[in-house]
Amino acid sequence: MDNVYRMNSPLANCEWAIEAHGLKKHFGENRAVDGVDLNVRAGTIYGVLGPNGAGKTTTIRMLATLLRADAGSARIFGYDIVKEPHIVRQLIGVTGQYASVDESLSATENLIIFSRLLGLGRTEARNKAAQLLEEFGLSEAAKRPLKNFSGGMRRRLDLAASLIAQPPLIFLDEPTTGLDPRTRNQMWDTIRRLVDTGSTVLLTTQYLQEVDELADRLAVIDYGRVVAEGTVDELKASVGTSSLHLNIENPQQLIVARETVEQILKVKTTVSQDIGKITAPMSNVDAVTNLLIALRQKGIQLDEFSVQKPTLDEVFLTITGENVPQELKDSKQLEGERV
Repeated sequence: MDNVYRMNSPLANCEWAIEAHGLKKHFGENRAVDGVDLNVRAGTIYGVLGPNGAGKTTTIRMLATLLRADAGSARIFGYDIVKEPHIVRQLIGVTGQYASVDESLSATENLIIFSRLLGLGRTEARNKAAQLLEEFGLSEAAKRPLKNFSGGMRRRLDLAASLIAQPPLIFLDEPTTGLDPRTRNQMWDTIRRLVDTGSTVLLTTQYLQEVDELADRLAVIDYGRVVAEGTVDELKASVGTSSLHLNIENPQQLIVARETVEQILKVKTTVSQDIGKITAPMSNVDAVTNLLIALRQKGIQLDEFSVQKPTLDEVFLTITGENVPQELKDSKQLEGERV
């Protein structure tokens, strides 16, 4: 994909794609967004994670000048969303804004119409439509009327339409919801390529795995507020240390193994006797070598040995005080989905 904004553009020297401070939006008594701050560095993928109703979509609509904030301010590449909305709109793409022109028209015809509306010539529009349909795995359905498209196919076509001009900033509002695993992975590859060719992506999602895979940084939004912000590793580190998991080959050695772990690592452990497993918090990686030597000296054999970082599920639980909602479940849920 060629980024028409990348070369010879003052945006190339702009450090921040989004600078938002204190954004608020009320709908009657409902505080949909309650003081959101976001700073998104240009050329990155920024994830916004939260359950349904957390305020993700409302935040995007305000940043995209589709909804006026009740309070707060925001700039897109330095341009004020209230004072300079006409410039901001030229710099952004938003999924969800490209409803089909005609349900009876084909995917190709719809993309050509959108391309022509954006100023592309007839030949260029046809070439762009063919390129995008290939990119999103829709070439075989190119001549099919949109009324016969599945929900997942429509979502892919919507994203394709938003990339006709590949703007510097792209808002993707839950772009993979309802997609099967293969198509979802294709979408992830496309999002990565967008950033590689110069765009910035703000991605809202319900899926923990998605931000883990894609986001350079992320914000967790709950009840209209940003309750945590940072890289995935920073947020994981904020909830505690990694954990050590040992499976003991001989169950009769479990007690001795536990005493050895606690002595070497100087921590309290938990034991699952039915499966011969010992779990211990671990803050000193260097001590693991000493532990393995001590276990070997005592003739204790291991079936399994692993060090695991905190999961995003644990991050969400620690930050919000609630278990991860069903809609925020990660790949185990996603693998069961089909278009």
